[in-house]
Amino acid sequence: MEAPRPPRSGHPVAVAVACVREALDGVAGSSVLALGEVEAGAALLDLDVEMARLQELRLRVAAQAHAVEVGDAEGATSTASWWAHHSRLTRPETHRLMRLARALDTGDHDLVREALAAGRIHVDQAQVIVDAVDDLPADLVDETTRARAEEFLVEQAGEHDAITLRRLAKRLVEVAAPEQADAAEAARLEREEAAARAAARLTMSDDGHGKTHGRFTIPTHHAAMLRAALLAIAAPKHQQAVNGAGTMAGERRPGPERLGHAFCDYLERYPTDRLPEAGGVAATIVVTMPLESLLGGLRAAHLHTGETISATEARRLACEAGLVPAVLDGQGRPLDVGRRRRLHTKTHRIALAIRDGGCTAEGCDWPPGLCHAHHDLPWSQGGGTSVDGGRLLCPRHHARAHDPGYETKHLSGGKVAFHRRC
Repeated sequence: MEAPRPPRSGHPVAVAVACVREALDGVAGSSVLALGEVEAGAALLDLDVEMARLQELRLRVAAQAHAVEVGDAEGATSTASWWAHHSRLTRPETHRLMRLARALDTGDHDLVREALAAGRIHVDQAQVIVDAVDDLPADLVDETTRARAEEFLVEQAGEHDAITLRRLAKRLVEVAAPEQADAAEAARLEREEAAARAAARLTMSDDGHGKTHGRFTIPTHHAAMLRAALLAIAAPKHQQAVNGAGTMAGERRPGPERLGHAFCDYLERYPTDRLPEAGGVAATIVVTMPLESLLGGLRAAHLHTGETISATEARRLACEAGLVPAVLDGQGRPLDVGRRRRLHTKTHRIALAIRDGGCTAEGCDWPPGLCHAHHDLPWSQGGGTSVDGGRLLCPRHHARAHDPGYETKHLSGGKVAFHRRC
């Protein structure tokens, strides 16, 4: 066994560190297989307590290291940066720990420091409490109230983890100063909302292979609105109603892939008449394509923003989504740039539901509420939007109506049938 290393100095902290090192060296090769259920559980919880106590000592030493400017001789920009370099911790981690260390060193949070030193709270709980107390509005809360609020959170830390503690901290003024709670809550929410609006960002990057990757930061309440809309579209019950009873059997929660498909569906169906106008024209995607492609050819279509899509996708979107088809002749000249009334109105839909009773594909029994309004003569080929010129089709048969691999045959009684082309 390696001989115990002497402490680097005679300071009590250095001696304690040497003792901890020696004790850990003594059990480094020990097997834990002999620990029973009770012993393993007790040892695990005891280790949590001692690690919290070590964290308090670590933060005390970090505060002192900052005070004596450790790293200055090496030209480090800060003690936290020097700490990250030599310990191989990340810089965000050492800077976070250093901020907490300095906060505890001010003497304003002795209750938190003592609880951490006793192992009654963990370092992440300590961070939540310090942040919450420091965030109390100075114009509404005096020092006595601030101390009472800190005591309340330290007590709650004995029952709640850091995440729950952070939620409680948002209502801290109600406990510390109930008479000022409404004003403080309003001020806090306004600050958070203003910061969230200022931080709103959206970036998108086309990878050149038909996919665009993006990131966004939006206010939480807007995220809740988006999540609710996507979950409604991606919900198993809705998907089974639209795509068949066997779809996603056994799945309960929509995953990332289904939410991605729901987002695409959401974008396709957002009402274009709700978009603002620029230059007198509502924000609209225009698809340009040769006439032969619109009539069933395979040549790619072009969006006015520069991207290309397949002719099949263009025909589908031109009928159902918020796009305007710009049909070109052989010389590339526009023959038609769509008509203002492209989608069937609510009145049209009611009339179609009464007349058709559901999907008009032969043998299909999908109800009207789950069907799309389809143009018999496609909108992209000059068809008008009317009850006489339209029909109800379920999503699956609507897709077949625009699939060049299928032929549509009109039957007596207003029904249609689809046959795969040879």
